[in-house]
Amino acid sequence: MAPRKRINGPDWLPTRCYVGKAAYEYRPKAGGCVRLAPLTAHQSVVMAQYHEAVSIHSEKTGDFSQLVREYFAGANYKRLATRTKLDYVDYAAKVLLVFGRTNRHRIKPPHIRKYMDIRAEKALTQANREHSFMSAVFSWAYENGKVKINPCKGVRKFNEPHRDRYIEDWEYNAVLTEARAKWVLLAAAMEISYCCAARQADVWSLERNQLRKEGIYIEQGKTGAKQIKEWNPRLKAAVDLALSVQEVMNFRYVFCDKSGNHPAQGTLRNWYGKARDQAKLNHVGVWLPNFTFHDIKAKSISDFDGDNKKNFSGHKTEEQAQNYDRKVKVTPTLE
Repeated sequence: MAPRKRINGPDWLPTRCYVGKAAYEYRPKAGGCVRLAPLTAHQSVVMAQYHEAVSIHSEKTGDFSQLVREYFAGANYKRLATRTKLDYVDYAAKVLLVFGRTNRHRIKPPHIRKYMDIRAEKALTQANREHSFMSAVFSWAYENGKVKINPCKGVRKFNEPHRDRYIEDWEYNAVLTEARAKWVLLAAAMEISYCCAARQADVWSLERNQLRKEGIYIEQGKTGAKQIKEWNPRLKAAVDLALSVQEVMNFRYVFCDKSGNHPAQGTLRNWYGKARDQAKLNHVGVWLPNFTFHDIKAKSISDFDGDNKKNFSGHKTEEQAQNYDRKVKVTPTLE
C-alpha cells in the first residue's frame, strides 16, 4: 500500500511520517504502520517516538541475525566454555533459518512457543537447547538496551526423559566394524571416546600438542576438568589409526582427512549415522533401540571396574559419575 499523502502536516514532520485520523504515524520501508503519538502531542514527544520507531524498524540493525552477530562478538560469549561456544554456533544456524531476517523487536513469546512445538516434532532435546541459546542472546540484549523484553521468558521447555541406554559390547563392536571398513576416522574417534570416557566434541577437537608422553591431555569443554588419560595399547592404536589417514600432515589437529583438513563435527555425526544404519541391516531382528555417539561415554563409565569412577570420568562428585553408570546390575536370587 502506498504511503498516505501528508495532509496539513507540520513542516517538522520527518520523512515517512504522516498525519493519521487521530495520531502521527510512521510507515517503515518494510511495510506496516507505527502509531507515534496523538495529534495533540508536543513535537518533542512525536520526535522521540519517531527515533525509537526508526531504531526498532531499521533494516540494517533491527533483525535477529544482527543481534546474534553482536552477541558472538561480545564478552559474554567469549567467556563461555569452548564446548558451549561450538554448540551455540550450531544452534544459531538452526534458529537463524527461521528468525534471522525477523526484526528483533517483533519476536514475541507465541513465536518462540510455535518454533519449539514444531522443532520438537523431530528433535525435542535440540528444541530445548535452541531455546536456551535464544534466551541467552535476548537476556544479553536486554541488559544492553538492545531489546525491551526477552521473549523466551515464560516459554516452557519440554521435559526430557532421562537417558539410560547402555550399549552392549556386541552393539558397539557391530558399529565399530562398519566404521573400520568405511570411515576410519570415526572408528578412531569411537575408540578414543571409549578409552578416555570423553565427549564427542572433546575427542574430535583433539590437537597434536595434547598427545603427551604420559597420555592424552584432555580439558573437558563442558566442565573444564583437566586430565591426562594414560596410554594403553588400545588407546595408542586408536590415535595411530587417526593419524595414519593424513597424507598431507596437519600440524594442529589429530583428526584430519587425506588432504590435512579438519572435518566439521557434523561430518562425524553423519558418518556415525551411516555406520549405525549399516550395522542395523546386518543384525535384522535382534537390533536393540538406537544409541548415539554420546552414549559411548556412558558405556565407558559403566564398564569401568574401579572404585573411584569420578576420577576416571572427570566429574566433581561420585554421584555425578554414577549418573552415567547405565549397566544393569546382576543380583542374586533366592533358591
